[in-house]
Amino acid sequence: MAEHNELGKIGEELAVEHLLQKGYEIMERNYRFQKAEVDIIAKQKETLAIVEVKTRSTIDFGNPQDFLKPKQIQRIVNAVDHFVNDNSLDVEVRFDIIAIVKTGNKFEIEHLENAFYHF
Repeated sequence: MAEHNELGKIGEELAVEHLLQKGYEIMERNYRFQKAEVDIIAKQKETLAIVEVKTRSTIDFGNPQDFLKPKQIQRIVNAVDHFVNDNSLDVEVRFDIIAIVKTGNKFEIEHLENAFYHF
C-alpha cells in the first residue's frame, strides 16, 4: 500500500478516536454515494457531524484543510442529503474538517466545526 494511503488510514483512526473522546457516536465510516465518499458521519445529541479528514505529513504546501475542493464539497453534500433522507433523520447537519499533521512521530489534530457548506 502506498505510504500516503497508510497515512490517510492512520488519520481517520485518530479522527474517530478524537470524536469518541468528545462524546460523538460514529454512525458511518467511508459512506459512499455515487462518486462521493464521506469519511465519517457522527452524531452528537441532535447534530449530525459530517467529517472530512485531511491528513498530511507536512504543511510545506499548505494546511490539510486547504486541499478540499468545491466539487468534492458538492459531492459530499449530495451524499449526506441522500444519507439523511434514506435514514429519515430529523437532525441538524454540520460539516466539519479534522485536519491532522504528522510532526515527527506525533500527530497534531485540529477539529474545525462548520468548516464548509452548511444546509
